[in-house]
Amino acid sequence: TSAYSSPAKSLGDPGITPLSPSHIADSDADVAVEQIFLVVVAIDFGTTSSGYAYSFTKEPECIHVMRRWEGGDPGVSNQKTPTTILLTPERKFHSFGYAARDFYHDLDPNESKHWLYFEKFKMKLHTTGNLTMETDLTAANGKKVKALEIFAYALQFFKEQALKELSDQAGADFENSEVRWVITVPAIWKQPAKQFMRQAAYKAGMATPENPEQLIIALEPEAASIYCRKLRLHQMIDLSSRAPVNGYSPSDAAGTGFTQAKEHVRRNRQSRTFLVENVIGEIWSELEEGDRYIVVDSGGGTVDMTVHQIRLPEGHLKELYKATGGPYGSLGVDYEFEKLLCKIFGEDFIDQFKIKRPAAWVDLMIAFESRKRAAAPDRTNPLNITLPFSFIDYYKKFRGHSVEHALRKSNVDFVKWSSQGMLRMSPDAMNALFKPTIDQIVQHLSDVFDKPEVTNVKFLFLVGGFAESPLLQQAVQSAFGSRCRVIIPQDVGLTILKGAVLFGLDPAVIKVRRSPLTYGVGVLNRFVEGKHPPEKLLVKDGTRWCTDVFDKFISADQSVALGETVTRSYTPAKPSQLVIVINIYSSEQDNVSFITESGVKKCGTLRLDLTGTDASGPNRREIKTLMQFGDTEIKAIAIDVATSKSVKVGIDFLNY
Repeated sequence: TSAYSSPAKSLGDPGITPLSPSHIADSDADVAVEQIFLVVVAIDFGTTSSGYAYSFTKEPECIHVMRRWEGGDPGVSNQKTPTTILLTPERKFHSFGYAARDFYHDLDPNESKHWLYFEKFKMKLHTTGNLTMETDLTAANGKKVKALEIFAYALQFFKEQALKELSDQAGADFENSEVRWVITVPAIWKQPAKQFMRQAAYKAGMATPENPEQLIIALEPEAASIYCRKLRLHQMIDLSSRAPVNGYSPSDAAGTGFTQAKEHVRRNRQSRTFLVENVIGEIWSELEEGDRYIVVDSGGGTVDMTVHQIRLPEGHLKELYKATGGPYGSLGVDYEFEKLLCKIFGEDFIDQFKIKRPAAWVDLMIAFESRKRAAAPDRTNPLNITLPFSFIDYYKKFRGHSVEHALRKSNVDFVKWSSQGMLRMSPDAMNALFKPTIDQIVQHLSDVFDKPEVTNVKFLFLVGGFAESPLLQQAVQSAFGSRCRVIIPQDVGLTILKGAVLFGLDPAVIKVRRSPLTYGVGVLNRFVEGKHPPEKLLVKDGTRWCTDVFDKFISADQSVALGETVTRSYTPAKPSQLVIVINIYSSEQDNVSFITESGVKKCGTLRLDLTGTDASGPNRREIKTLMQFGDTEIKAIAIDVATSKSVKVGIDFLNY
C-alpha cells in the first residue's frame, strides 16, 4: 500500500480527468521579466572550505575573489576559508571559518565542551535520505542543532561579509536588493537538498519566496564548465601534452603549476581580481558543434561528473548524461588516516580522544591536511605529522604506555616515530591513504565512459579542490589520457566560484538539462476492463473510473530546455464540482502508471476554486495545468479557462 490515499476515495476529494482531444504537450519558453542587479555574488559553500566571488554587472569581465581573511594554515594557501561554524553555549552564532576554529581551539577544555562547533556539515545534506526542515546536525560536543539554522547562519555570515566588502569598495552602503546571489550545490544532490539550500538562503535574508529570481542555485560542475569555456592556454595545465605548459615540464607542473596562476591580477584592497576575457578560450575554439566533454568536480565531500555537449553558434551547453558521482571527495583520505590511527592506537582511544579533546583532534587533522597536500606520486622523502602534546599525554593516561611503544607494537610498517615527537609516514603509506578514494573516482569515471551517450569525449576537465592533488591528477591521466585530453585549470580550487559568477551574469548559457525525476499529476481515467487493475475501480454517479492514475508531464532523464513549459488540459470528473485539487507527484522511475507505486512522492498541490461561472453550459470545463522547468525550481500553475482564475505553486520536496 502507498502512503497516499486515492485522490477520489478520500473524502470525496474532487478528482480530475484528462480532457481529450486537447490533452497534448506543447512547449514554449516564456520570457521572464529580467530584474536588474548591480552585482552578482557567488558563494561556493564547500564541504571543507567555502568562499565567495563577485562581479559588477557593468564590468562583467572582472571577477573579484573575496579579500583575504584572518587566519590561515601553514602549507594551505587559498582564497577560501574552512567551512566551520561556532555557536555560543546559548546557541547564538559566534564565528565562522578560521576565526571559529581558532577561538574554539583556544578555549579551556572545560569550557569548550559547552560550545557548539560544527565542521564538514554539508555532507549531511547528501547522506540524509529523508531530509526535512527539521533535520538535525550534531556538534563536536554531541549536542544537536537544526541543520536549517546552521546553514542559514553560514549563509548569513557570507551575505554580511560580501555586503561589507562591496560597501567598502563602493564607498556607500550596498543594499541586499542590489545583489543577485548564486549558491553552488553538487549536481548529484537530490531535489530536497537543493531546495533545502534555497530555504536556508531565504532564512538568511538573501532573497524571499516572493522574489525567488534574486537567488540562483547553480550546479557545481555546470559552473565549472562555464568557466572552462573561457580558459586561455596560459590558464591551464594540459596533462596529456608532453610539451611544457607555462614553461614547466609536466613533471614539474604537477607540483608547481598551482603556486600562482599567471592571470592578469589586479591587487585591490587584498581582494584578487581576475580578468575573464570576453572571448571563447583557445581550447574551446577547437571544439565543434556536437563535441562532448566531461567535467569532473572533485571536492572535499563529493565528486560529481557531468557530460556536456556544445551547441553552436552561441556555444550553449547541453547536458548529455545526467550528473552522477558519489561521496568520493578528499574527506575519504581523512577517513583513511583516522582508520590508520585507530589501527595504531586503538579505536576506543581515538573515539574517547575526539570527545574529550575535540580541539586537539581538530589540530591533528589540520596538521594532516597540510601533509596531505604535500603527497605526490614521485615523492621519496617521508612526511612528518606533528602529534599535539595533549594526544601524547592523554594516550599515556589512557593506556599506561607511550605513543612510541604503541607504534612499535602496532606493526604498521610505513609509520614510524621520529625523535622530534612526530609521526613519520613514508610516501607509500601516504599514497595508500589516497588509494581507496582515488580508485572509486577512477572506477566511477570508467562506468560513465562506458555509457552509450558518452562516446567521443574530447576533453576531461578536472576541477574542484581535490583536483589539486598530484596523485589524483596522475591517476586520471593514466586511466583516461588515451581517450581524451585531461585539462586542469590554473587556480583549480576557484574554478567553480568563478564559473558561478559568470552563470549569475548570464543564466541563459545553460540551455538543456536532464530532468532528474519523472513528474506528473494524479488523475481519474475511464475504467477499461482488462487494461486497468480491478482494485482501482471506482464507480461514481454511474461512471466507472480508474483511480490513482499517474499522468506524466516529463520523464526522468528527459531533456528539458530551461524555462520550458509543459501543458496538459483536464476537466473536473464531476461537472458539479465547486473546487478542484490537483496533486503533483514525482518518482525516480521512468515508467510510472499509478501514484500508489513505491518510490512515488507527492511534491505539490494546486487547489482551484471553480465557483463564479455557470458550469451547466454545453462544454466541459477546461482546466489547464502547466509545469515550468526553471533552473533548479519547478513551478506548477492551474488555470480555469472559463474564468481565467489561476493558482501557482512551487514544487516542494521538504514538506510533504
